[in-house]
Amino acid sequence: LPPVPSRPFRPSDGSMSVVEHVREMAAAGLHSNVRLLSGLLLTMSGNNPELFSPSQKYQLLVYHADSLFHDKEYRNAVSKYTMALQQKKALSKTSKVRPSTGNAASTPQSQCLPSEIEVKYKMAECYTMLKQDKDAIAILDGIPSRQRTPKINMMLANLYKKAGQERSSVTSYKEVLRQCPLALDAILGLLSLSVKGAEVASMTINIIQSIPNLDWLSVWIKAYAFVHTGDNTRAINTICSLEKKSLLRDNVDLLGSLADLYFRAGDNKNSILKFEQAQMLDPYLIKGMDVYGYLLAREGRLEDVENLGCRLFNISDQHAEPWVVSGCHSFYSKRYSRALYLGAKAIQLNSNSVQALLLKGAALRNMGRVQEAIIHFREAIRLAPCRLDCYEGLIECYLASNSIREAMVMANNVYKTLGANAQTLTLLATVCLEDPVTQEKAKTLLDKALTQRPDYIKAVVKKAELLSREQKYEDGIALLRNALANQSDCVLHRILGDFLVAVNEYQEAMDQYSIALSLDPNDQKSLEGLQKMEKEESPTDATQEEDVDDMEGSGEEGDLEGSDSEAAQWADQEQWFGMQ
Repeated sequence: LPPVPSRPFRPSDGSMSVVEHVREMAAAGLHSNVRLLSGLLLTMSGNNPELFSPSQKYQLLVYHADSLFHDKEYRNAVSKYTMALQQKKALSKTSKVRPSTGNAASTPQSQCLPSEIEVKYKMAECYTMLKQDKDAIAILDGIPSRQRTPKINMMLANLYKKAGQERSSVTSYKEVLRQCPLALDAILGLLSLSVKGAEVASMTINIIQSIPNLDWLSVWIKAYAFVHTGDNTRAINTICSLEKKSLLRDNVDLLGSLADLYFRAGDNKNSILKFEQAQMLDPYLIKGMDVYGYLLAREGRLEDVENLGCRLFNISDQHAEPWVVSGCHSFYSKRYSRALYLGAKAIQLNSNSVQALLLKGAALRNMGRVQEAIIHFREAIRLAPCRLDCYEGLIECYLASNSIREAMVMANNVYKTLGANAQTLTLLATVCLEDPVTQEKAKTLLDKALTQRPDYIKAVVKKAELLSREQKYEDGIALLRNALANQSDCVLHRILGDFLVAVNEYQEAMDQYSIALSLDPNDQKSLEGLQKMEKEESPTDATQEEDVDDMEGSGEEGDLEGSDSEAAQWADQEQWFGMQ
């Protein structure tokens, strides 16, 4: 039989073409079906270029690329989107001259063609997923300003911000607000780039006045303007006034912001309370849970941290927060190699996760890799210039490497930038304590900090350290008792125990060590203090107990959780996640 001549898929009876079937499946979300069929049709087109029209080839390439994007095959998707744009370029050249009364059938076809701008946006999404931000910016920059949709401007704004191009970022965020005046994340973007709250509010004033029940928005903008200028006290007061309004009461986002602000202000107790309140309202909450897990770990509540990590992994393992929480559990269990691996995994999922950078930096510092730790703390400072704990981590690295001068310069800069509050005063005093020449200055700074906040634990600890050096134990005991009158903290109870030992109050010292251990069973120093007291109380058993301790010590070396073999195992993973 003679071969049957091929004919294009262009039915003349008004029925749907095969490309239209592909388009309908794509619109219906049948991505796997689209991928199979479009792949076969593209192969047919390659073997017989006359089988499909140029516009049909363009559509098939776009739909095939979309299905690859859905399957997270981003490099392959970019390749197909690029071919689609080349096809569209060729199509545009062939259809430059069009008659005013053309074929009626061609009009709906041209209307159905996928948007070239949408294709470029999808390509930019692929590049961001591949961590190729420069390519993403380049493809979006190629779209004329007038043709940029709000989502294109929003993506550009975020990419510019990440690249440090602040002026371009501000321009793009403002364009988003011009098109969509209630784009709250764009408002936050502008405030984070130091645009004045009043200027941002002026861009939304018309919409606030024209729509009922939006009077809270100006207060909301004011609150987050305080957040981004580091004025934690006024930010807390403003958000509290919003949260107390009946219409916004129990809003999870506001509670999360309050929790974060209390944390930044060093009020860990209220921060934990607000995080607990937020997750009770939304059991699937992920945002901010990394900070919550860190606070629980610092308090020695490692079982709660472990449970939180498991719960978050059940919600999503594609966010940084579950990995950070598990990393905090490992860090405070002194399993630094594992904490390093988990921190790196969190950064891989979200390179802007400040808590992940702090976790990895702290793990590196405790493993003696101070210079690498410094890089991570500096990046955390770049991302969150108003968070004091980022500066604390960097200063601890400087002190660990005996770079007291650099630590002093940094502490003074923080003091000037963030203002004279209990936290910045204490941080500066911490550095001053390292130099015998500046001991008196440290004392003055700590007194100022404690005048502002008598219950600020870090200031109390540093003042106690200074009094211990001066052997003013009675003054130290009075300071610690006063601090513990309205709060209970493991470290304060342990230090009080140490001071009581110094004045021969052994029984009460044992009580304080016991309280400290009840708050944090993993606090090694409290355990050592208690064991020392018990040995002094029973000197006849001392030798026997030492033998038992030796046996226990040898047993710990074989413990899988803290063993060198495990450290080596997690260290092997470092290269896999780019941790050189």
